[in-house]
Amino acid sequence: MSEINEYSTDEQIVKKVIKGEVRLFKHIVDRYENKIFSIGMRLFKNYDDSYDFTQEVFLKTFEKIDMYRNKGQFRFWLTKLAYNHGINKLGSIKKDVSLNNEILDEKSITPDKLHLKNEIKDILAAEINRLPEKYRICLDFYFFMGLSYREINEITHIPVNTIKSNVFRAKDVLLKRLKGTIAEDYNEM
Repeated sequence: MSEINEYSTDEQIVKKVIKGEVRLFKHIVDRYENKIFSIGMRLFKNYDDSYDFTQEVFLKTFEKIDMYRNKGQFRFWLTKLAYNHGINKLGSIKKDVSLNNEILDEKSITPDKLHLKNEIKDILAAEINRLPEKYRICLDFYFFMGLSYREINEITHIPVNTIKSNVFRAKDVLLKRLKGTIAEDYNEM
């Protein structure tokens, strides 16, 4: 058995897991459980369903790990698997996708600022949830997960130009809807 450390790539770990060193799969779970849980929260909007989703995704990942062909980064393969599983799990039920609940450093923020930030977050989340699903998906992956247009394309199979257009249109709609609210000057987008 060979050594794995924090500098080992996902691909190195996966290769060893495929060769039978299954205990190393724990490193993959440790690296990505927060990201997968975050996808679950955006899709299901509650802790219990997101927790179940995370467990299901890692179980599926372990079962299908030999299907990873090292043709791209493992994290994209995993994210795509999680996204597809989430969409399939939602089925034909239309659910709103929400913002990830941030963990705020309460030591550096006053109660007034915390309250204002939470109000702005709630208004923004409500407006994002009102967007058409195609806009929400692109916006979520682009802004909240930090994926590039190409990476979103690899996961969703939505054409890159459509993704760009959806992000632009979503931002335009949000700017119009936020006008006149306390979230009007929210400029992280």
